[in-house]
Amino acid sequence: MFNPRLTEELTDFPFARLNTLIAPITPPAHLSLINMSVGEPQGAMPAFARKIVADEVDGWNRYPPNQGIPDLNLAIVEWLTRRYRLPAGLLDPARHVMPTAGSKEGVYIIATVATPQQKAGGRPIVALPNPFYQAYLGGAVLSGAEPLLVNANVETGFLPDFLGLDDATWDRLAVVYLCSPANPQGAIADVAYLQALIAKCRAHDTVLAIDECYAEIYTREAPVGGLEAALAMDETDGKDPFRNVVVFHSLSKRSNAAGLRSGFMAGDPRLVAMLLRWRTYGGPQIPFAVQKASAALWREETHPVETREWYRRNFRVAEQILHNRFGYFTPGGGFFLWLDVGDGEEATRKLWGEAHLKVLPGAYVCRETGGTNVGQRFIRVALVHDEATTREAMARLASVL
Repeated sequence: MFNPRLTEELTDFPFARLNTLIAPITPPAHLSLINMSVGEPQGAMPAFARKIVADEVDGWNRYPPNQGIPDLNLAIVEWLTRRYRLPAGLLDPARHVMPTAGSKEGVYIIATVATPQQKAGGRPIVALPNPFYQAYLGGAVLSGAEPLLVNANVETGFLPDFLGLDDATWDRLAVVYLCSPANPQGAIADVAYLQALIAKCRAHDTVLAIDECYAEIYTREAPVGGLEAALAMDETDGKDPFRNVVVFHSLSKRSNAAGLRSGFMAGDPRLVAMLLRWRTYGGPQIPFAVQKASAALWREETHPVETREWYRRNFRVAEQILHNRFGYFTPGGGFFLWLDVGDGEEATRKLWGEAHLKVLPGAYVCRETGGTNVGQRFIRVALVHDEATTREAMARLASVL
């Protein structure tokens, strides 16, 4: 009755596993719950965008276009050009970009779009970092590909060593997922890493899908982007400079607008066109109100500065309290702590039972490879609350563990 890929290859979602883990434990009633398990920003979406959504009443009786309204596509192109210092006019709003229902829709669909039935005479492979965002695994499995998890740990600088895979594996690779800044460790891929990976993907006709949804949340320098790196390779030979490369962005982190479910895909126009074809046959359409608010959010550059400072304050608090414990480091980007607590599940139970603090075991965002789960020792802590709440949470964590 059911698709066995869904029932047999995809296990319970991390947050369902977390709830099962802590269900038998009663947290202390005298302490308020602080939920740091979910990467859901708790800051307010800018007032001007909320007003646009509230005022846009005329569009609710019409189907929005699958490819996005022209003004949103233009706003996305303007932002990419500005943010990544691309030549004006290089990106075509009708060919190089497409709005998506958050970055999650895009990273999930790309595996279906880019995975053939066979590659190099065998079952195609989709490679993803380990730890990973669950939508990558869902996309890989439900596309019919063989998922290949490549560990990203301290030995690799928390970035996966895809280039270390053998050529026989690369011949079967259909899609390589990369997250930069990484979720959860916050590692940022530099230009050399990106360009080497792009060159390898092109040589093996593999799609490089770069999840850049944390690109506007950084603690030091702004992360380089995949489109920027591809363009700088200067080997187009009359071809599109972004061939085999697509990037994904979202307003959920940049603008505290997770509930808008608004993001985009950009890059190789062949892949953009195929994603549009996929959506035409059954994907979600984004309401006019959301698209109009999104265009305004991509054009306004004051609120992302305030958002970055929110997270920088939280990291300063965390560093003050945890700096010499749990292998603490302030990441280059993102808003997670990746703390080595020895046993992530046991620490999670302890924090829930003694501190009413909800975190996520690192093992739940990883899968076992070679008999080892690289996240087993860790917990993932989302610093998404205000500074005062973060300080209270870090004090509880430090006192219990």
